[in-house]
Amino acid sequence: MRRLFSVKLNKSRWILLAGGLLVAGSGTAYGAHELTKKSISISINGKKQSVRTHAKTVGELLKSLDVETRKEDHISPAEDTKIISDMNVKYIASKRVQFTIDGQEKTIWTTTGTVGQLLEKLDIKLEKHDQIEPSVDQEIKKDMRLTLQRAFKVTVKDAGKNKDLWTTSTTVADFLKHHKISVNGDDEVKPALDKKLTKDQADIYITRIKKVTDVVEEKIPYDVKKKADASLDKGKEKVIQDGKHGKLKKHYAVVMKNGKELSRKLIKKETAAESKTKVIAIGTKNKTFTKTRANVSRSNEPSKKEFYVSSTAYTASCNGCSGNTATGFNLKANPGSKVIAVDPSVIPLGSRVHVEGYGYAIAADTGSAIKGRKIDVFFPNKPSAYRWGNKRVKIKVLN
Repeated sequence: MRRLFSVKLNKSRWILLAGGLLVAGSGTAYGAHELTKKSISISINGKKQSVRTHAKTVGELLKSLDVETRKEDHISPAEDTKIISDMNVKYIASKRVQFTIDGQEKTIWTTTGTVGQLLEKLDIKLEKHDQIEPSVDQEIKKDMRLTLQRAFKVTVKDAGKNKDLWTTSTTVADFLKHHKISVNGDDEVKPALDKKLTKDQADIYITRIKKVTDVVEEKIPYDVKKKADASLDKGKEKVIQDGKHGKLKKHYAVVMKNGKELSRKLIKKETAAESKTKVIAIGTKNKTFTKTRANVSRSNEPSKKEFYVSSTAYTASCNGCSGNTATGFNLKANPGSKVIAVDPSVIPLGSRVHVEGYGYAIAADTGSAIKGRKIDVFFPNKPSAYRWGNKRVKIKVLN
């Protein structure tokens, strides 16, 4: 029994001894493993930490830290760089940006800090009138949507006048609103307001249509009324009421195109002032002429009522002329009178006659050269007398 117990005891001691040696060996191996790690400092997206690693390269280090990398990420030093003690490693993960340029969208991964830095990295230069959203000083964020609209020149032909403007607007209406160009309801705009503007279609035509009412004032002619006046001698006229023009207003609907009249339509008439009739009194009183000679010789030839005579013309303004007829009628005081000089043996003085081309007249004068079938017709001025000249005319003795 004692021997058996002793054997068992020895076996236990060996087991314990072996276990102790194993533990001691493991601790020594672990210590040796830890001693072979390298201490480094790493910054991941701005967060710094110190680690000990057996990784041989920077890439292996990041992988051991469960960092999934992209080629667009910022890794310093490079992934294939060997790890050494006290190394500083910097890692910045790239961010995805949805970048739309003039309607074309593409995905960009970047580690730049701001929109402006991203544009610089992509070698994209902003022109004066280009529009970028968000602005260049905005910080780049994950899954940011970035839009760049390139400006282009638009020629506006407004009522025939050209003006060049820049825009990134998508429609004609947006463009006009942005540049504060107003259009009225009757104005014509081409292309239409809802049409898109592009570099290939960058001209806008504006036709200015203006509808106005034009009022034109015209004269209304006055009527002339003649009435007989027994108190006036025959052949005399007297204005007893002056005539006055009336006023007529015509309203026109006028369409103007680019400042020039396109059409005109009469829409209304109105009388602003009535005209006033001119009234003229016409003398009908027969004048009794005084015979200068008590005994007037008569030829034996009977007087005919209608016959041809040789005629000349005279005035009362000749040198030495008194202006008084043989019957005492003052021609200078009555320049509008119709008087003829006759041979009393052919046409009695005081007769009312009608002379072809001269009109109704009174035989109220005589003349030394007026003999037989010859008459001298009176005119108020020399030009009229000269125009009459010397001609053969028909005369009719009325009474």
